[in-house]
Amino acid sequence: MEIGDKIPEVLGIDQHGNTIKSTDYCGRKLVLYSYPKANTSGCTAEACSLQAHQEALAAEGYAIVGVSKDRVELQKKFADAQGLTFPLIADTDTTLLQQLGCWGEKVACGRRTIGILRTTYLVNEEGIIEKIFTPKEIKTKIHAEQILDYIKG
Repeated sequence: MEIGDKIPEVLGIDQHGNTIKSTDYCGRKLVLYSYPKANTSGCTAEACSLQAHQEALAAEGYAIVGVSKDRVELQKKFADAQGLTFPLIADTDTTLLQQLGCWGEKVACGRRTIGILRTTYLVNEEGIIEKIFTPKEIKTKIHAEQILDYIKG
């Protein structure tokens, strides 16, 4: 997906077993972010940054939704362990990740693999992508601040 594209209607099942749809956020803005693996250091840092700044993001009109390939049970453990209060989509078949374009080839330690490309999409009230933070731009420990800096411009 690119800036100007509409996000898919069905986002997936969250850590509580709820079906999350883009229409659940009609009239609200959305931080939709993909992360490689729950309970890993970078993903935990990113999620905790977003959780710590959830009120500031909400004050700017944004809700937060995370997505990874992890199972519902692992998403729930991750959310519970870190005190995350926003939905974490369990996209085990990578349908949403592929639709968003954040599933693909990556290089880690000189090794090429296929997996989740850490990406964040800022979505407007109509479900249209307005900004994409690419893997090279995202600093996990301060990602929420990066988003807020962009929003406040």
